[in-house]
Amino acid sequence: MLFDTHAHYDDERFDSDRDELLRSMPAQNVGLILNPAVDLASSRKAIGYAQKYSHMYAAVGIHPEDINENWENDLSVIFELAQNEPKVRAVGEIGLDYYWEKEERARARQQVVFRRQMELAERLSLPVIVHDRDAHGDCMEITRAFPGVRGVYHCYAGSVEMARELLRLGYYLSFTGVITFKNARKAIEVIRETPIDRLMIETDAPYMAPEPYRGRRNSSLYVHRMAETIAEVKEMDVHEVERITTENGKRLFAID
Repeated sequence: MLFDTHAHYDDERFDSDRDELLRSMPAQNVGLILNPAVDLASSRKAIGYAQKYSHMYAAVGIHPEDINENWENDLSVIFELAQNEPKVRAVGEIGLDYYWEKEERARARQQVVFRRQMELAERLSLPVIVHDRDAHGDCMEITRAFPGVRGVYHCYAGSVEMARELLRLGYYLSFTGVITFKNARKAIEVIRETPIDRLMIETDAPYMAPEPYRGRRNSSLYVHRMAETIAEVKEMDVHEVERITTENGKRLFAID
């Protein structure tokens, strides 16, 4: 069974068929799904899906692009949600995103919120799901500052050298449909260099559908394409890749 370790089913693009789709997943060989949040509202929704479906789990947190003026109050509520809901298995998705944000003051606020959520994860003894877009140096600086925290860099886009350091720090690397694209040379090199027991797969649904589904709404039904691509790169049996990446996700997120 496959484990889609990162899918946003709270997105409005699933409003028309969410329940039907999520109910169907175990029959489609998708045995586990983790739904990360981007803000307080989606944290509550992710918990709701996890409570409703036995194969779903939740992560709670504030995404760097979703920081509002009430973020401190929201983070207090998120902390309480994580403390009181057993199916919350991570703090995420958190991190830094400099792709759109060019203003230094706003970037500095992202760093403050990232640090606060790393502290929250440390207090809760939960792993983190890190979003890092065009912010590799600052993300690594903050990650290094919390040696007691473990987690995953999702949709990994860094270098082989950065990957090696993250592996030394105890992190996992997760990959989306991007690795099926023809121009994914850097990601393929990272996969080649990363031990199979530190790799995870994800869709980041509804975004970034893999080939040959590129341009469609993404869902966990396509997570098999990442396993197939990793199997090709590592010259492994695809069923073994499915098994190991599922076990990796279960180990990180403490799922029996």
